[in-house]
Amino acid sequence: MTRQEDGWTLVAGGAGFIGSHLCRTLLEAGERVLCLDNLQTARLSNLDALSEYPGFRFVRGDISQALPVAITRETGAIARIYNLACAASPVLYQADPEHTMLTNVVGTDRLLRLAEQAGARFLQASTSEVYGDPDVHPQPEAYRGNVSCTGPRACYDEGKRAAETLAFDFARGRRADVRVARIFNTYGPHMRMDDGRVVSNFICQILAGEPLTIYGAGSQTRSFCYVEDTVDALIRLMRAEMRELVPVNIGNPHEITIAELVETLGAIAARSVRVTHRDLPVDDPERRRPDIARARALLGWEPATPLSAGLRQTFAWFAAERRALAGVPPVVRVTAAG
Repeated sequence: MTRQEDGWTLVAGGAGFIGSHLCRTLLEAGERVLCLDNLQTARLSNLDALSEYPGFRFVRGDISQALPVAITRETGAIARIYNLACAASPVLYQADPEHTMLTNVVGTDRLLRLAEQAGARFLQASTSEVYGDPDVHPQPEAYRGNVSCTGPRACYDEGKRAAETLAFDFARGRRADVRVARIFNTYGPHMRMDDGRVVSNFICQILAGEPLTIYGAGSQTRSFCYVEDTVDALIRLMRAEMRELVPVNIGNPHEITIAELVETLGAIAARSVRVTHRDLPVDDPERRRPDIARARALLGWEPATPLSAGLRQTFAWFAAERRALAGVPPVVRVTAAG
């Protein structure tokens, strides 16, 4: 058995929303997983079910700082590196913009150098935010974006663009075998209740009996991909033998308005919902939808989970989390409507 087959898979940001699902799926497939996370925005409870796997190890550390010895001493045994380390919602990444930028630039550089030393394949989790507020729709990978380099979102948007640059420069220099995934809006269990993303915001407000906060008129669009579909695409990309040095969009091309999302969640919750409107945040994109032709062609991938099904599972998870925090028995009925 080769090291590529039996070596460690390092998942930076592995205790986070997408990262924790990725760790679980890799472990279920028989991989040994080193999970690295500073727990700045992640929760250890996301990893509760993973401790039973003998091939799982958690290491606390911040990739913007020197990598922990528990990671570097395994350099010779690391076969794959997924870099998902960075706060990913505007509320969280704007809370410490300097750290966000350093995580994306310095942290990515540290992990790329680790990949170079280990001879490991490297996957950079980039983002649809590299397209900014797009004037091309849907967004193909060839689109260069419409991004403000000085706005409040720039720490993340420009940080991710710089991380892509580093990854591709390492690849062009034959220093590392890299993959770059541009992840669009993803939702599902393990999202934080306070992360400020629209799906988690709406579900938490419904459960609390509060009006749903819509920024703008609700006509802006998003395309939501269930987390299990996103993880499937990331693993396929990591395993793919790429002939070209190109980024790959990962997301759901089904586009809906925020107002339509409100209606769908109201039907799932089987209750009427009230809304309140606020001004759009600075640099908030009006439309967002991936062109996934490249993912279909290179990975044989497209999302499989219908929005209504994924939202029902997400709603049920948030309801259970809320009950656990409050110490009360189940009270919310989730229907198959929507």
